Amino acid sequence: MSVLLQKFTTKHDTAPFSQIKTEEYLPAFKEGIANAKAEIDAIVNNPEAPTFENTIEAMAFSGATLDRISSIFFNLHSAETNDELQQIAQEVSPLLSEFGNDVRLNADLFNRVKTVYDSKSTLDLTPEQITLLDKKYKSFSRNGANLSEEKKNQLREIDKELSKISLEFGENVLAETHAFQLHITDEKDLSGLPEGTIEAAKEIAQSQEKEGWVFTLDYPSYVPFLTYADNRELRKKMAIAFGAKGFQKNEHDNEQIVLDIARLRFERAKLLGYASHAHFVLEERMAENPEKVTTFLNDLLEKAKPAAQKEFEQLTQFAKDLDGIETLEKWDGAYYSEKLKQQLFNLDDEKLKPYFKLENVLEGAFTVSNRLFGLTFVEVNDIEKYHPDVKTYEVKDIKGDLVSIFYADFFPRKGKRNGAWMTSYKSQYVLGGNNERPHVSIVCNFTKPTETKPSLLTFNEVTTLFHEFGHALHGMLADTVYPSLSGTSVYWDFVELPSQIFENWCYEPEALALFAHHYETGEVIPIEYIQKIKESASFQEGLATMRQLSFGLLDMGWHGQDPTGITSIKDFETEQFASTKLYPDVKENAMSTSFSHIFQGGYSSGYYSYKWAEVLDADAFEYFKEQGIFNSGVAQKFKENILSKGGTEHPMVLYKRFRGSEPKPDALLKRAGLV
Repeated sequence: MSVLLQKFTTKHDTAPFSQIKTEEYLPAFKEGIANAKAEIDAIVNNPEAPTFENTIEAMAFSGATLDRISSIFFNLHSAETNDELQQIAQEVSPLLSEFGNDVRLNADLFNRVKTVYDSKSTLDLTPEQITLLDKKYKSFSRNGANLSEEKKNQLREIDKELSKISLEFGENVLAETHAFQLHITDEKDLSGLPEGTIEAAKEIAQSQEKEGWVFTLDYPSYVPFLTYADNRELRKKMAIAFGAKGFQKNEHDNEQIVLDIARLRFERAKLLGYASHAHFVLEERMAENPEKVTTFLNDLLEKAKPAAQKEFEQLTQFAKDLDGIETLEKWDGAYYSEKLKQQLFNLDDEKLKPYFKLENVLEGAFTVSNRLFGLTFVEVNDIEKYHPDVKTYEVKDIKGDLVSIFYADFFPRKGKRNGAWMTSYKSQYVLGGNNERPHVSIVCNFTKPTETKPSLLTFNEVTTLFHEFGHALHGMLADTVYPSLSGTSVYWDFVELPSQIFENWCYEPEALALFAHHYETGEVIPIEYIQKIKESASFQEGLATMRQLSFGLLDMGWHGQDPTGITSIKDFETEQFASTKLYPDVKENAMSTSFSHIFQGGYSSGYYSYKWAEVLDADAFEYFKEQGIFNSGVAQKFKENILSKGGTEHPMVLYKRFRGSEPKPDALLKRAGLV
């Protein structure tokens, strides 16, 4: 019997990675689904009248083995994938989608849930239990429980197809990312590039037994190249390759997949009685509906656009004066922005990186969370890892009790998708009087240490680490009864608050003094650098805001209306980007074909939530600044009302309990220098 189907005998019940054989996943999934079905059948066939305990609560704790297998498998599918895992994912996704529908479309189960739901005013339930009951009822009503048999079958087919093609979308993006390399053999083409970037490119070349230097579309290679390489033609080559992912009429083309995903999501929403996919999604978000989101995005656009246009004109003029550039192209943006930033603030990543050794920055995140929430992190070597690069920690509270297990995985490798994310291997919940503690992981793609240097982070990577760590704290400090309401299981446009607020500490002298020490001399980062970091934080904030808003508007374009008339992705994007366009268009490029956030991740109709959460985080951090950034009273309120509560109550209720009022955009506009 597979280890995946047994109770783990490991320390703290952690995932026994080394004992799991790849060929065990598929049979384990099938068995896990069968067991979960049996648990549902037991609830349906219970001869007693439906109650909160024997129906709603029983469902909340059913399928635990399947959830555990899924979390292990899909986390590895993102962080340590291979051809076999990708093949299994293709087979398993439709099975899981089918099982989800078997539950949601089970009429007898829905009748039991509805009976409890209809009598909820007579029940003595906690706020968390009321939320659970509402969510369980909606998980049926929003997924077709009230449909006819024929329409239920249509829904099943749509869901099966969607789960399959969104996986294909992601695999195509990964294949396209790996398919392109820029192989440089002439040293003069490296002009402008930082030493660390050059060294990393040399190591990639050596690993492939090639002479010279190899640059890839992975962020730690791509971003520095676009930012620093003096050779404009090569920047253009890299930028066009990056923007052409999934848009090259080859075997990894995502154009039809994008059209199919948008169409299927729309058909699904119509089937369920909603005007569009966005109407369906936003019903369960703080933003409530597409009109509110579009108004929110356009209001911000109105405030950011004048600043963005001014910044763009300044950048255009700067590039012209410096290098005689007549037309500023997309592959010039990062390069000249960096040069202008250096001229204005005399501050570049290369100056800052020595103060941000990865180990010190991680220690800094630990220290800040110790000062705020009393947590300590102890690295341990007796918890299994899925890759040698991973670090494992026991997280404890002031009393020395275990709060969480923490995994950290920082470097790019083949089989790991780009970007950075937080995930969990086990949720927190309370069962049989036991408070089961969560197992939380953050996964990033930072520059690897080389033979001569440790991993030194750009300031952007520092804020990325703090961002993901903020999500991790949301998971670690969870203190709820039911696993489905625990940790980051909150409304999507609320989930970025803990991550984005944590980034604020990276800009505060008091916090930076704790960890920003020169990796060779131990000297604390000079105060003038900190001043410049703060001043430069709002540098080109208008442009950055426009970029985020353009993605949010594109997302609403795909999902807030009927997309069935769209035949050309390129034409559609041109239309959607009209109000935010500054750079000339690049005909070989499209955004949607590699826009993984909305076509593979969970951000469809939700990309606006980054900006939405920025309003929340700026408003919330303002409270910390008023009282002191390490004020224990404010930290305690944040922990009790936000971090530990998960999705047990409506986020606006939780936020007002913490802050005393609804959030206002003023703090964000002030911080971004847009007022």
